[in-house]
Formats: sequence, C-alpha cells, structure tokens
Amino acid sequence: MQVSSVLRHNMTQTWQKWMAVWCGAVGLFGLVLVGSGWEATSGPAIAVMDLMNGSEMFVFEPHLRFSLAVLGAVTMGWSLMLLAVVRVTNQLDYAVNQTLWTGITASIVVWYVIDSVSSVATGFWPNAVSNTVFLVAFLIPVVSSGVLSGESGTTRLPVPPTQPVAE
Repeated sequence: MQVSSVLRHNMTQTWQKWMAVWCGAVGLFGLVLVGSGWEATSGPAIAVMDLMNGSEMFVFEPHLRFSLAVLGAVTMGWSLMLLAVVRVTNQLDYAVNQTLWTGITASIVVWYVIDSVSSVATGFWPNAVSNTVFLVAFLIPVVSSGVLSGESGTTRLPVPPTQPVAE
C-alpha cells in the first residue's frame, strides 16, 4: 500500500505570532481613533494628529470627531477580521490558503496606496511614512513564509490512500 502526500504551504508559528502582533497594532491604532470621538479620551489621537500635522493646530470639531471614531471602529474590525484569517489559514488546503493571503495582501496594498497618496496630497505626508512602516511589517512575514508563492514554509504531510468502495 503506497501512501501519497499533499503539500501544505504554512506560515510558521513565528510568522503567525508576528502577524498577530501586527493585527494588534492595527487594532490599537483603531482604538486611538475611536477615542478621538470624546474629549475625555482624545489625548492619544491629539498626539498622533500633532505628529501628522506639524506645527499647525489640529481642531477636533464634532464632524471630525465623528469621522475619526467611525474610522477607528472600522480599523478595529478590520484588524480582528485579519487576525481571524491569519489564525485559520494554516488549517486550509493550499489553494484556499493562497487565495486568502492574496486577498489579504491586495487589501493591504489598496489601503496603502489610497491612504498614502491621499496623505501626501493633503499635506499629511508623515502618515504615508507610518503607512510604509505598517506595509513593510506586513510584507516581511508574508514574503518570508512563502504563503503567496508556495516556495517556502512547505511541508509534506502523509495522506492515506482512498479505499475502494465495496459494492
């Protein structure tokens, strides 16, 4: 009886932990933005905006507070969804795993391009710098693990042969 094998393209535990920390950082930034919705909790958001805005005073008017709080909630939700996908990908077959990682990577690249171009165009170029840090921190484990190409992180798992069905 011959045992066939199946190739699995998995992210190592080290890279999975890296991605969990990355998702946590995204979620924490979302929480900072949510906090800008109220005067009492807007201190961290004011500090971030001061870094982005330079010497000009950043005014937190009601419409801006609302927009930042909603953006923060979306960012927190995005980070939790990404974390859930990161945790489940190693349990899936290669085609599904690669499809998920391709989709996640595309979503990160779309965010990066739109957010960074908008940041530079509106004079908030330091945000594009922080975006670049987040993008690189995302790409390091994705590229290093080979989850997009299947070239590394590959293991061969034994799969028992299928048994003929008795008639």
